[in-house]
Amino acid sequence: MRISATVIARNEAENIRDCIASAQRVCDEVIVVVDTKTTDETAAIAESMMGARVYHQEYLGDGPQKAFGVQFASNDWILSVDADERLDEDAVAAIEGLDLTDNSVDGYSLRRRNFVGSHWIRAAGFYPDRVTRLYHKGRAAYLPKKGHSSVDAKKVRALDAHLLHFTYRDYAHWIERINALSSRDAWAMYERGRGASKSAPALHALIALLRKLIFKGGIFQGMDGATVAITTAFHAYMKYLKLNELHEKKKREESA
Repeated sequence: MRISATVIARNEAENIRDCIASAQRVCDEVIVVVDTKTTDETAAIAESMMGARVYHQEYLGDGPQKAFGVQFASNDWILSVDADERLDEDAVAAIEGLDLTDNSVDGYSLRRRNFVGSHWIRAAGFYPDRVTRLYHKGRAAYLPKKGHSSVDAKKVRALDAHLLHFTYRDYAHWIERINALSSRDAWAMYERGRGASKSAPALHALIALLRKLIFKGGIFQGMDGATVAITTAFHAYMKYLKLNELHEKKKREESA
């Protein structure tokens, strides 16, 4: 299989080995892009694995960072995975059975299983959570969005296969990730020129809550549905609150 894997990572020492090993089941090379703020053994572990190459790059935002590693890939087909993701057995079999000379397809999507510890969250849009992760670099690419980017491909074929996403170690880690990701998303919005708004945090939190509870059916999906709805609303609230904070900080600096 002439496929190159690209992985972005920062402080993923506990995940990077298994991620690379999973990608190597269908890829002949793995490109690991390590954020230069990494302070653990992520880069050293990746470099120790045969077939993997490491490049350091200051964080550019989700889409640009994922696109950065593609320039080093030897193959046209790219498997993009995060450090906390693994190919399920059905995904390995499905990818091995593909005819990658078929020019009628630009990319392939997988259904993603999101976990908290060993618990698979299926509620309120957390499943099937279909994502395009295998794509032809000449015909598709990540959108240049700094927050929550995705592959822009015109002709995508859906595979009946799964990507395992070990999203959170536990519920405490879930809250930690909301803190980190809401900061990233606020920065991305600020970089795009999004203005401040006192009403935005509450408004967007309410919209997120209703979307997950009503439109995604979380209200009928027990504790998992409620958890996804509440944490999504909290993420939205903090994202816009932190955006306001960035604007306030800028004003203080300009008036100093």
